[in-house]
Amino acid sequence: MNARVLVSVVTFNSGRHLETCLESLKQQIFRDYSVAVWDNASADETRGTIEKHRDFLSFVQLSDRNVGFSAAHNRLIETGESEYVLVLNPDVILEPGFLQNMVSALDGDPCAGSATGKLLRKTAASGQKVIDSTGIYFTPNQRHFDRGSNQVDRGQYEKCAYVFGASGAAALYRRAMLQEVRYEAEYFDESFFAYREDADLAWRAQWMGWRCLYVPQAVGYHERRVLPENRSSLPDAINMHSFKNRFLMRVKNMDPGTYARFFVPVTIRDAAALAYVLGREWSSLPGIPATIRALPRALAWRKFTRSRRRVSPAEIRSWFSYTPVAKPLLIPNSRFLIPD
Repeated sequence: MNARVLVSVVTFNSGRHLETCLESLKQQIFRDYSVAVWDNASADETRGTIEKHRDFLSFVQLSDRNVGFSAAHNRLIETGESEYVLVLNPDVILEPGFLQNMVSALDGDPCAGSATGKLLRKTAASGQKVIDSTGIYFTPNQRHFDRGSNQVDRGQYEKCAYVFGASGAAALYRRAMLQEVRYEAEYFDESFFAYREDADLAWRAQWMGWRCLYVPQAVGYHERRVLPENRSSLPDAINMHSFKNRFLMRVKNMDPGTYARFFVPVTIRDAAALAYVLGREWSSLPGIPATIRALPRALAWRKFTRSRRRVSPAEIRSWFSYTPVAKPLLIPNSRFLIPD
């Protein structure tokens, strides 16, 4: 019999973090879960840690190549029929009540397809409470950020509310939602490989009327490496995929009216990103032909999502702001439909 929650963990040279991540899962109050791990050809001690915890894991795949974050999670999600899927980074530590609070929140709100908790930086475990993420938000120029990132946690995000999407570091998804938004066999877009795939999935879910719950009682600790201010020190592959995926995500999800409304800030931001790559970050230049190659499938995915959307472009636009947007909860069982 399948557990109610499948915990999906993808590793790539994650030996420094995986032990504490798995130990935090073992301490969860909520027990009706299983853990599946896919290793993307790690060359460090990751596989030794996996073998150490083999009896705790319901499924293990040791890949001989790095297939990417998106593809690996897609494969793991297919290994079970659980009601919920927790996509979890190996560099996250969960407090014991994390799963219990997240599952309870989604159990009580059938219009929510995902949930995100309060993630703090791992330094917070030693007393310095700095926020990592309380959900994803989008700006009018189509950048997306983690709500509250780098802020000291003073209790300013203690209210349960709807946010645009869940951070892929620790996101709980309703399987019914994943089944609805997937295209062919992909929940996460495999052309993304890694980075921004959580924001893309969140945008598709919003089009189909699925909300994302922010649950402040569900607390975790994340060692985040990919931050805008760290771009110059990040590996070339990370920056290239990030550059590529910002365009693919918009091709797949942005409607013409929203593009017209935000044309000036979007175009300025696009020009700045392209100029930066052409003039300085040459390692990201392969992202341009990669984007072009991925366009036909992105357009097919756009057509698929458009044919199933349940909310108006105006509703989607209401989320885009230079300050984070959170919306009050709906009455349970009030799955909403907004005509175009």
